[in-house]
Amino acid sequence: MTRLSLFNSPLLLGFDHFERTLDRVSKMPPEGYPPYNIEQVDEERLRITLAVAGFSEDELSIRLEGNQLVVRGKQSDDDSADRVFVHRGIATRQFQRSFVLADGIEVEGADLDNGLLNIDLRRPAAEESVRSIEIRGSGKPGQKLETKTG
Repeated sequence: MTRLSLFNSPLLLGFDHFERTLDRVSKMPPEGYPPYNIEQVDEERLRITLAVAGFSEDELSIRLEGNQLVVRGKQSDDDSADRVFVHRGIATRQFQRSFVLADGIEVEGADLDNGLLNIDLRRPAAEESVRSIEIRGSGKPGQKLETKTG
């Protein structure tokens, strides 16, 4: 079976990494925990906010693996061993949430505030560049090309 590629146009040269990224994103399982928001703070900055109530700073980790931002959380059950719950509705499960970042996006930092993990990202403005490319010919009219033989 032949797979149809979105980027198989001869006008789209060098975009094969986008296709690999789309494949990776489409294979990610749909995750519902923890819930998150992504907001545009200004022209160059984004913020990812995850609701991680019950997790402390040392129970969370943020890693940049290639172009994937991976947030993991794992709570220790040591403190709940001495407690007797009549009802336990707050989840203490571990999680992993991944975000695929575009090229050029930088992670500026993260902070934990009132059960919300804020991760600040910076997307620098794209620089437009124009440059001339020299066309090298096989020789000027009337000029003989020199060839050397060994």
